[in-house]
Amino acid sequence: MPGKTYNLFISHAWDYRDEYYRLCTLLNNAPYFNWKDYSVPSHDPLTGPLKKQFDDRIRVSHVVLVLSGMYANYSDWMQAEMRLAKNYNKPIIGIIPQGQERVPVDVQQIADELVRWNTDSIISAIRRHA
Repeated sequence: MPGKTYNLFISHAWDYRDEYYRLCTLLNNAPYFNWKDYSVPSHDPLTGPLKKQFDDRIRVSHVVLVLSGMYANYSDWMQAEMRLAKNYNKPIIGIIPQGQERVPVDVQQIADELVRWNTDSIISAIRRHA
């Protein structure tokens, strides 16, 4: 019997796209977990009115995942995505990349939960907040 499908928006910096793809692989390989990706990866950029399209994608998402590398402090798009998620009262889960000790202050302040890069931690947080 298929379970719930989680609509996820993954906020990430295109310069660090490998983390995005690793997270997608982790989610795809998680047993008994179904999800739909509403993110904007570099291989499928948006065209047209960007703000409205970001708005539409975040609005239908159950949870916003934020790849919380230190670059998140300097990404205007990531900052805007987090603000938009909060405007829609979407839960934000900050995912701390492997080997990273520090988390950007903005992510610490806005995230509903911070988790380490671990399949069980990430999936459990999504299920708790969705």
